Amino acid sequence: MRKLLALALIAISALYYFGLLAGAATYPGYSHITNYASELGAADAPYPLLFNLSIILAGASAIIGALTLPAAFKDLGARRAWAVAAAVALALWGASMIMGGLFPMPDERHGAFGLGLVAPLIPLFVLLALGSVKAAGAMRLFLGLVFAGSVVMLAIMFGVGELVTQANVGLYQRLNSGISILWFALFGLWLLTRGRKAAR
Repeated sequence: MRKLLALALIAISALYYFGLLAGAATYPGYSHITNYASELGAADAPYPLLFNLSIILAGASAIIGALTLPAAFKDLGARRAWAVAAAVALALWGASMIMGGLFPMPDERHGAFGLGLVAPLIPLFVLLALGSVKAAGAMRLFLGLVFAGSVVMLAIMFGVGELVTQANVGLYQRLNSGISILWFALFGLWLLTRGRKAAR
């Protein structure tokens, strides 16, 4: 289960960034500084399916990860209640990604009715679940930084500090996704490394 969870988490990041980078590369005039990522999946994008299918598959990977997380964390000796909470949050976030791909902007369902806002809770719940796991101190510190960074970036994206403008919205969105999505792959690699050490 641990390996399947790790691969699912790595797939989330890989699929999202594939859709983002490949979609942008095939969209003349698209800017990572001024354009929203979701514009790559809009009807007027050259290849909207490229981005939309990528985030649908990323969302499906998140749900697979959510289904395997409690059992995988049990093998680690993690706290069950927090592991279940992390799995639920991950599944909800995965559902939001799937809806985002199925209903491209400007469809009002693209935002999945706010389900994606659970994103900062995932690293927090994982951190709390790992509280009883030995030799996981560095990972808990990393997860704490991810949680704090996710909360800060979410607040900025919602207008705190009035830092986001049309001229830089894409940049801030990339910073936000860099914190809230890239960590899945890093955590997945940590799980794989831990599994190899345990097998020795």
